[in-house]
Amino acid sequence: MAECVIIMSRSLLIILAAVSVAMPAAGEDGSGAEHYWPQWRGPLGTGVAPHASPPLEWSASKNLRWKIALPGSGHSTPIVWGDRIFITTTVPYGEALQPKYSDAPGTHDILPVTHRHRFMVIAVRRDDGKILWERTVREGLPHEGAHYTASLASNSPVTDGEHLFAFFGSYGLYCLDLNGKLLWKIDLGDMHTLHSHGEGSSPALYHETLIINWDHEGESFVVAFDKRTGKQRWKVKRAQGTSWTTPIVVEHPARRDKPQVIVSGPERVRGYDLATGKVIWECGGMSVENVVSSPVAGDGMVFAGSTYDRQAMLAIRLDDAKGDITGTKQIVWRRTRGAPYVPSPLLYGNSLYFLYHRQNYLEQNN
Repeated sequence: MAECVIIMSRSLLIILAAVSVAMPAAGEDGSGAEHYWPQWRGPLGTGVAPHASPPLEWSASKNLRWKIALPGSGHSTPIVWGDRIFITTTVPYGEALQPKYSDAPGTHDILPVTHRHRFMVIAVRRDDGKILWERTVREGLPHEGAHYTASLASNSPVTDGEHLFAFFGSYGLYCLDLNGKLLWKIDLGDMHTLHSHGEGSSPALYHETLIINWDHEGESFVVAFDKRTGKQRWKVKRAQGTSWTTPIVVEHPARRDKPQVIVSGPERVRGYDLATGKVIWECGGMSVENVVSSPVAGDGMVFAGSTYDRQAMLAIRLDDAKGDITGTKQIVWRRTRGAPYVPSPLLYGNSLYFLYHRQNYLEQNN
């Protein structure tokens, strides 16, 4: 089996082959990660595949194994488990309707709703690009559009190798097996995002628990479900507006029996007890609006950044983090300029890489 890089645009899935290697099982340390990219940001949740060796250059004729057209559009991450790639997309159908525009305050740069859509999950064979199955999990007229650079399938799926969780935000959370059979589904209601710019937070999966961040202009919350049944384990209100951040689950090296769910949002980043949803700690200093970049964690530290109305990059030590830690010794360092806006940081070794605000400038922070 060859290592590969997968690229998905609005309508194409491209796989780029590299050298041939064996296909080991994925380990907790990320070994075998070149064949297992089970969630947004990869096997370690940091944007890194530590044991992969992808091609450094490619073209229409170099290092290209196959390319296929995909229906509809989607900005979600393709995920990989063994010999399968899983993708989500939305496909417009039927006659064009009178354009439906949002009347939300401050709405700008959005694509209007002009068609009903099919919300789909697709499985592709990694070797040759053959579509193994397609599953429509919902059909209907979206209640609002999204920013013109986004899509109605921007939330990435996640898998544990047995279950496949496809999240379409306002259009449902779906658990399927790897052959496309629907096991359970949940409707969380309609999300109303700031400026109607669309949805994008992806689920986080940790052992038996699936976590969803539901930050919007209505009643916000973070919620945990039993992955096998869809039964709600806990739900905690969040007193804030829209964010597009994906939760992460962190095991502190000294307290592996107490994993935390960490979520960035407007004004604050918080750590929740995975078992109960109780807030363990919180830290102020994030932007008041438009928090998009998700946090990353490693070696007992959490790194969270945002820009928009306020630039901030926080390095938080989890040791003894309890209650409101704003301005305390738990904040190892802080930046007030040159923080990330939309792209999330990449954590590799002792270095943190991120893009400045809205500029094409890559920063390395040690």
